[in-house]
Amino acid sequence: MAQQITLIGGGLVGALLAQQLAGRGFKVDVFEKRPDPRVAGFVGGRSINLALAERGLQALREAGLADDVLQRAVMMRGRMVHTRDGRSGLQRYGVDDSEVIWSVSRGALNMLLLDAAEAAGVNFHFGQSLVSADFDAERIQLADDHGVSRTLDAPVVIGADGAGSALRAAMNAHLPLGERVESLGHAYKELEIPPAGQLARDLVGSSGGHDQFALEPPALHIWPRGGYMCIALPNTEGSFTVALFLPAQGAYPSFATLPDAHAARAFFRDDFPDLLPLIPDFIADYDGHPVGTLSTLYLDRWHLGGRALLVGDAAHAIVPFHGQGMNCGFEDTVVLAALLAEAPDDTAGVFAEFQRIRQPNSDAIAAMALENYVEMRDSVADPHFLAKRALGLQLAERAPQHFMARYRMVTFTHLPYAYAYERGRAQDVLLEQLLRGSTDAASVDLSAAVDTLKATLPPLPDLRHG
Repeated sequence: MAQQITLIGGGLVGALLAQQLAGRGFKVDVFEKRPDPRVAGFVGGRSINLALAERGLQALREAGLADDVLQRAVMMRGRMVHTRDGRSGLQRYGVDDSEVIWSVSRGALNMLLLDAAEAAGVNFHFGQSLVSADFDAERIQLADDHGVSRTLDAPVVIGADGAGSALRAAMNAHLPLGERVESLGHAYKELEIPPAGQLARDLVGSSGGHDQFALEPPALHIWPRGGYMCIALPNTEGSFTVALFLPAQGAYPSFATLPDAHAARAFFRDDFPDLLPLIPDFIADYDGHPVGTLSTLYLDRWHLGGRALLVGDAAHAIVPFHGQGMNCGFEDTVVLAALLAEAPDDTAGVFAEFQRIRQPNSDAIAAMALENYVEMRDSVADPHFLAKRALGLQLAERAPQHFMARYRMVTFTHLPYAYAYERGRAQDVLLEQLLRGSTDAASVDLSAAVDTLKATLPPLPDLRHG
């Protein structure tokens, strides 16, 4: 008889994990508090477009879904940085178009994953919220939208129900998990650039757009302004999802000092003058979207023996500035499904091993995501940062077995996040030593720099690209 696994949460990570477990012979039931998005339409959760990178793509390949997802995605070659005076320039993520990331719609991806999981035999139960869990009795209590409750046997339960996880709360009540939530102190507000056909032709031409896009489509657009920024990610139908990131409180500019959409529009007129005309429904967008919070979640324990486990954002929610939250969660599903397939009768050992493998990596990407916020809002326009970036590109070209930018390690390989973090720190120290405070990469003797690199750092491990 197939082992029964109960999953709480039918979002991206929950649906993909369910599909992978069902494909390995497990009997999987998924309980999701929201209605079926394929029937009711996609609602809830952050709707910022998601950046799909190699780690997430590899998980989708293993699930047989990568090609279907890429057909619904838009390529992003790099960061298109927009300066205050209206100039822009592309900073590539990788060396060529084999190293790109993809902008995907959270809702469309979720519905595709639900279809795939159902096709694999997963049973979904929508409109079912977790009320409580009795881990000793191996039972959970659920309630529907009308408050009608029921109790079910759940000998093994896995929580993929996001940063506000109900299962995590139940586990923490049973045995404290050492939970810490660190607020970034910054928040975000979503806006939208419509397809080019809804804007004046001369406006689109001057902004660099073409075809149905108001901006150059194969890029993540950034308007860095020091302590704050805007970003825009392309959608397949030609629109862009825009996010304004600002301090939540404090001196101007902050969300606290922008009391309404009219104040926000005046702020945009001063700080984002080239972006504002591309958002014709600015007032309605600003008033219609809530201010989203940004935090990092840390737990000492992800599981209760072999009875309950947390994965994805339920275990390690991070801020979105490295575009790795979904990718990290998808990587979780690959590791966990493989471990459970090897030892289906030893969930206690599997859950402990899963945390041992994944926690150092989730801690590393959490740290890198926080650092990347500073880089995106400030460093991308800093001359010293640009000099380090230029020198790093030269070293990577001359000595590819010894140097790879940390962003490339994180985004385009399967090297563990923890390794990428530590190697990136060592490489940054070396770049600082080579530049000696200079803002001109050409001032460095490249041959001598390569010799120093090889003498200082060991070769990189085998680089597993997709």
